[in-house]
Order: sequence, then structure tokens, then C-alpha cells
Amino acid sequence: MSEITIGAVERAVRATTTTVLRNEQYFSDLDGVAGDGDFGASLSAGFRVVDKDFAELDKSSIGALLLKISMIITRNVGGCSGPIWGTGFMRAAMLSKEKTSVTLAELEEMLTAAIDGIQQRGGAKLGDKTLLDALIPVRDTVKEHAASGTADTAIVLSDATAAAEEAIEHTKDMVARRGRQSFTGDRSIGSLDPGIVAIATILQDLCTEFGVSRAAKAA
Repeated sequence: MSEITIGAVERAVRATTTTVLRNEQYFSDLDGVAGDGDFGASLSAGFRVVDKDFAELDKSSIGALLLKISMIITRNVGGCSGPIWGTGFMRAAMLSKEKTSVTLAELEEMLTAAIDGIQQRGGAKLGDKTLLDALIPVRDTVKEHAASGTADTAIVLSDATAAAEEAIEHTKDMVARRGRQSFTGDRSIGSLDPGIVAIATILQDLCTEFGVSRAAKAA
């Protein structure tokens, strides 16, 4: 079974940082439709520190790197996004301690741990119109490929990205039940959740970073 190395994780972190910073205004604009309009700015505040400190971060293992990122995000991202994203990175880090590579099955376990942590922290579940509506289908996609023995991680990344993209349209006409958008009730119908779009956009850019050819559907 194909493994994901710490070098690939480092590249993914750098690409994710670039995506978040490049889309700061876009993500905030999405949040402004039915939220308080600061999601992009808040998330960028944390990843800007990741970008600045990246050379000095502990890269001795996947878990060490993800734990440092968790700490930076938790300390520097305001609102509910800091605890949510920070918890996700922390839970994934706990399952990759001292590992310099992970299998698809281990990646699925890391994603499951991150999802469980986010659910416990924020109380959201599938269908509440939050980033979990993208993360859970992504996890399920990875799980399916791990079970079938897929050896090509490019296929896994492409299919995971498609799952996140589908979540954008699937949740568009839902009423938000968690997060800032939930405060607007029915006004959240027809709006895009910025967390879901962020997950899809990050995955699209990871496809570009790793040379996975496909047509992007989000910004």
C-alpha cells in the first residue's frame, strides 16, 4: 500500500498555507454573506505565523509537525475557528507521533480522530453545514481506497477533492445549524459555508502541488 512521507506532508502544509493566505479576502467575503465576515482573516492570522516560522518548526516526525501547527493555530486564530482547526491538527498529530510516513489506513485514522475532536469541540455533526460536511466525505473516500488497497495516492487525492467539491453544492441550500451562519437561521439558505469551501480549495491546490490533473470547481 502506498505511504505518505513526511516530505509530502511538509509540501502539503506549505501549499495549504499558500492557499489560505491567497484566499483571505475570498473566504471572508463568503463568511460575510451569512456570518461575521472574518473567517478568512482569522484563519490567515494563524497560517501567516506557520509561514513565518516554518523553517524552525519541528519536522522530526509527522506528528511533531502537526502538533506545532496545532499550537500556532490555536494561539493565533480568533473566534471559533482557532479551537476547531487547532483541535483537528492536534488529534491528527496524536496518531502520527514519531511517524515519518503513514499508510492510507493510518491517514484515515488521523482524519477520523480530527473529525471526532472537532465534533466534540464544536458540537457539530454531518448535515449542520460546517467544514465537517466536507471532511467526513473526504475521510470516507480515503477509507474506501485504503480498504480496496489503492496504491496510487494521486487517485485518492483526486477523489477526495471531488468529494469536498460535491459538499459545496450539496450543502448550499441547507440551513446552517452550527457556527456563525447558524445565527442567521433561514438566511443561511443559498449561501456557501466558508469552511467547506476552504477544505475544497485547499484540496484543489494540493492536486496542483502534487501534479494531479483535474478540473477545479471551487475558487
